[in-house]
Amino acid sequence: MKNISNRTIGEIVVEDYRLASIFGKYKIDFCCGGKVTLASICSEKNIDISAIIKELETAKSGHLEHSRNYGSWKLPFLIDYIMNTHHAYLKENTDKIAIYANKIAAVHSRHHPEVIEIAAIFNKIAIDMAAHLREEEEEEEEVFFPAVKRVDVNKDVPDAKDITTIESSLSKLSHEHDEIGNAVHRIHHLSGEYAIPVDVCNTFVITYQKLNEFENDLHKHVHLENNILFKKTAQLIKKI
Repeated sequence: MKNISNRTIGEIVVEDYRLASIFGKYKIDFCCGGKVTLASICSEKNIDISAIIKELETAKSGHLEHSRNYGSWKLPFLIDYIMNTHHAYLKENTDKIAIYANKIAAVHSRHHPEVIEIAAIFNKIAIDMAAHLREEEEEEEEVFFPAVKRVDVNKDVPDAKDITTIESSLSKLSHEHDEIGNAVHRIHHLSGEYAIPVDVCNTFVITYQKLNEFENDLHKHVHLENNILFKKTAQLIKKI
């Protein structure tokens, strides 16, 4: 892992996704916050960099299966994986989690006032995420995912409209990821890292479990897009 201290967290995880668990242990953001170097984040958080490098080296010692080597995947396959795995998860779960969050806000806010803000934040996440998915995947002419697929197939003679769509979408989508990531981090903080109070009902327990699951899925989802898909796409159109 030569010169790893000067590499960004996102680059390190792109090379081997197994290392994400090490960064999670140290509460280091590898998706939205993945642009910082290992050295700088360790300095900021007062983490022993030699200790974390040793853990990263241990995690990398085993064989990396191709099925988890996301950085090696072709763009169309990566897009399909993101849609079939992470977008499908969001479509199935986001509205349900919002209902749960609003329910516990109505029932438990007297003794746990933080759930009011948690519900409000997640309601906005649900609205913003639905719009975000439409911007990425709907089969319309000026939508990001279809445009990337077409350009990948027609590298020699790409449609100028697709190039424009991609260029305008990259920064916008990345900014939206930052906003949603910040909102989820706020929920993480308000919930005390999803700690379950002793005086709550099963719906409260399920809500916090679902919010934690949502955050974990989002970390991987945003990592695949910010650190792999967006970078590969930018490199693709740069060569054209």
